[in-house]
Amino acid sequence: MELVPTIRAHIEKYMREQNLKLQHFSDITGINVGTLSAILKGSRPMSMNQLNQITSAMGLEKGHFYESYGVESFIESSPHWRRLEPYLYECAEIGKLDCIQQVITHVTDDRSYIEELFEVAEGFFARRLNGAALILYECVADSEKYQHSERLALCQYRIFLLHKTLSKFDNLKAAIKFEPYIDKLNEEVQLDAIKDLANIYASISLWDKVLELAQELEKRVNFQIKFQNKKHKTKGRKSFYPLFVYNAYANLLQANVSEDRKQYVQALKYIDIYENILYEIKNPTKEEQDLIMLFMGWAKGNRYLYTLFLGDFEVLDVYLDYLDANPKEILTAFVYIVKCANQYSYNINYALDRFHNFLDKNRLVNYVLGTNNLHDLNFSYTHLFYELAKYRLSQNQIQQGIEHLITSFERSVSSNDDMMCIKCIDLYGKYRHFASTTQEEQYTKLIDKLSVPTFQ
Repeated sequence: MELVPTIRAHIEKYMREQNLKLQHFSDITGINVGTLSAILKGSRPMSMNQLNQITSAMGLEKGHFYESYGVESFIESSPHWRRLEPYLYECAEIGKLDCIQQVITHVTDDRSYIEELFEVAEGFFARRLNGAALILYECVADSEKYQHSERLALCQYRIFLLHKTLSKFDNLKAAIKFEPYIDKLNEEVQLDAIKDLANIYASISLWDKVLELAQELEKRVNFQIKFQNKKHKTKGRKSFYPLFVYNAYANLLQANVSEDRKQYVQALKYIDIYENILYEIKNPTKEEQDLIMLFMGWAKGNRYLYTLFLGDFEVLDVYLDYLDANPKEILTAFVYIVKCANQYSYNINYALDRFHNFLDKNRLVNYVLGTNNLHDLNFSYTHLFYELAKYRLSQNQIQQGIEHLITSFERSVSSNDDMMCIKCIDLYGKYRHFASTTQEEQYTKLIDKLSVPTFQ
């Protein structure tokens, strides 16, 4: 087995090649000559800051020796938290996830740093160092000996949040795995967990499950509101939002369920309920005012939408004005506007022309990829172009319709959305004889991708 040179060996070789005396190298690195001498003799451990100074002085990129440092300091030697913690943060900052994984797998063998690693994971999570956070949460969860602990439940919650992908199957699997841990979380954190779980089930159209969770969310938040300590309302909150938000959101979710079931009158009633919840907030703080305005905006937009679904297109112009003032809602809104137009065979060319620039395919791709809400916006993107395909085909704009259909199919394939793939294939089959050679080639390539076994 070939021996790997130590960091000290690399430093000594560099000094020989550059003909550097210890004092000169000390001046270059900014490290005290006595300290540097002790490090090279192996009688003093090297700190992360010193490692970075030496690496920089040698003209190497930051992190060049991190793998070696991890092995020498935490695998071949007894780990010390005073050096391990900064090492984890430095690796996380520059994306050296393989180094974190290697060291943590070894360190958690004796479970001596579980509590500290959990706190670091929380720090990573807060700073959106998601890849590093996920490694630590999974290690802590695997090492947690108390299977009913709140810490384990919180790890599983964070893992669930970090595991969300564009794949419906992956998200469903993550949701099923996490759900049993909800009751072990802090009562306030449970509200966030139920909300996030309901959102995942909504994104994969499991509406019975969404309704169940929305009703559970409403029940739990009403219990907390009833018994909450007045002082606790403004101090020591563990939920991400004020309590009234979860009450309003539970009713918004139930409106979404009613929408899916085509119960639009009932959906409008749920809007009235969550608006009334917002009106009852007395002397709102700045945070509460912002949240109230957010929900009021949703209520306004959704009321226009459900009115459209009831077949009243007189509201469309006012709805378009609303979207002009709320551009972040345009993508999702047009999924349903076009869907309504298809349902009632209503001409919305003027609306599509008005928002033509925003609904441009290339611009939408960049918009979706440039957000943190990738899963939900990808869902809207896929469905928008499917509905646009149906709309253009119904208008006998066949080439444009097929082009939109292939766009939807392409994104459905890349996100493993089996249901949308089936819908796209079915619609394409009805118009396939109109497709151009290029469109047929694109379609065939996408079909071939579906035919590749998932293990390849």
